[in-house]
Amino acid sequence: MADFTINTDDNVYIPAEDSYLLADNLQIEKGQSILEIGTGSGIVAMYASKLTDYITVTDINFDACELARKNFEANNIENVEILFGNLFEPVENRKFDVILFNTPYLPTEDGEVLEDTINYAFDGGLNGRKVIDLFLNEVGNHLNDGGIVQMIQSSLSGNEETLEKFNNLGFIAEIAATEHFFFEDITLINAYKI
Repeated sequence: MADFTINTDDNVYIPAEDSYLLADNLQIEKGQSILEIGTGSGIVAMYASKLTDYITVTDINFDACELARKNFEANNIENVEILFGNLFEPVENRKFDVILFNTPYLPTEDGEVLEDTINYAFDGGLNGRKVIDLFLNEVGNHLNDGGIVQMIQSSLSGNEETLEKFNNLGFIAEIAATEHFFFEDITLINAYKI
């Protein structure tokens, strides 16, 4: 496990078990181009920077973009492009070999929505799929043939539904790793574009 200096910010998701489940299972080869959606503190991109030189990260939370920049600088990581915006908007016509996303997967009732930008990190809407489905609808347009999507979600937000959707979009998808918590499983789904 790499040793990084991590600055945090109250408005940005602090790296937790789900971040490290993704970071510890990256399937990246040297020379591949990487897109990470929702980079937050930048921790996953930092791990990716040890594996390849071509990394782009996006986040809908401007505070996260600034924090990621600060963290990359603190760790002398210079091979990451940071773009502000929602999902694929900042990379409109570009394609990548690997797309990473620790999704906002928590089912959220109206009364649980926070006013702060930190809300973007976890608010998955009523069924936990609000952002996941938007992501799945577009991801194929931004992935090179033979590429892989690695995404984190919760058993509370319908793993089977995600696998089925990937299947219908022409991917081969599997649950690659799982971590059990007292009321849910956090899962890493790998989907290969054929």
